[in-house]
Amino acid sequence: MPLPSEMPVARRFGAVNWIGVWTLYSKEVRRFVNVYTQTIIAPVATTLMFLAVFTLALGRAVQQIGGVPFVEFLAPGLIVMAMVQNSFANTSSSIVIAKIQGSIVDVLMPPLNANELTFGYALGGATRGVLVGLCVGLSMWIFVPIRIHDPLAVVYFSVMGSLMLSLLGVIGGIWSEKFDHIAAVTNFVITPLSFLSGTFYTIDRLPEFGRVMAQLNPFFYMIDGVRYGFIGHADASPAIGALVLFVVNAALWALTHRMFATGYRLKA
Repeated sequence: MPLPSEMPVARRFGAVNWIGVWTLYSKEVRRFVNVYTQTIIAPVATTLMFLAVFTLALGRAVQQIGGVPFVEFLAPGLIVMAMVQNSFANTSSSIVIAKIQGSIVDVLMPPLNANELTFGYALGGATRGVLVGLCVGLSMWIFVPIRIHDPLAVVYFSVMGSLMLSLLGVIGGIWSEKFDHIAAVTNFVITPLSFLSGTFYTIDRLPEFGRVMAQLNPFFYMIDGVRYGFIGHADASPAIGALVLFVVNAALWALTHRMFATGYRLKA
């Protein structure tokens, strides 16, 4: 019989289980790093093709937008598109695959509370988005004279935008019961909001109703903020955009926390 001093005791982690959070975050990062040709190189190639197509199709007809060359106006929006789509894909696919394979229990059983689960998943997805955006931006730099007007704005809106889509991916992944469901979210929510957010145009060209609808789209503030950081042109106040993204992320974080805390569609 073991002595009292040799008896196993519960491990104490403190207020936050940083070991568990780091383990979950590392797992999410390794998921996309191990298949970097699909998760990093492929988005770079796709975005460069978008840049080439739109430049060749519209470059001569539209010389400038907002006082800057069309290609310089277009580049920040394409960078953000690549970032947010990959942030969403990382977290949504991770959770849906885990649910279908039954391995989600390996995440729910460790001593991780709802906030820690949210933090690990969301930060992992945001990391992929920012990394893809960085690689896309460096690749575009070869073809486009990219300049940075406000580095702080670039960093803030890039990180907050990636975090927003990462949280949306977690919510979509928890809600989805099969890949068809997450594909529906991508096709009918993420893609339309992305393309209607001013990626390829300035909202000043829209009718009054169109401008109002654009300003109700949080994706608009994300793209507008990054574009301001690069070229100094913004259709809305960057301060208002920063506040909108903060509020939206806080609401999405609270919803994600609630879903993990209640085990919505995660626990039988």
